[in-house]
Amino acid sequence: MNNILLIGGIGFQEILVVLLIVLLFYGGKKLPEMMRGFGQGIKAFKDGMNEDPTPQEQGTRGKEQVKSEK
Repeated sequence: MNNILLIGGIGFQEILVVLLIVLLFYGGKKLPEMMRGFGQGIKAFKDGMNEDPTPQEQGTRGKEQVKSEK
């Protein structure tokens, strides 16, 4: 089970210490707000990565077609 918790040399005890320090530093009320904002940021990033880039491509194709028609 210890092999599962090792992530880049960081063990379970180190993760607990970091979480405890974050909890003491920010407090119990602020922490859920921070995690909510973090989750929304990740969701926005994923949505941005999944967007279809065709509107930009269509805009450049339209300009090229106009130039070639002249």
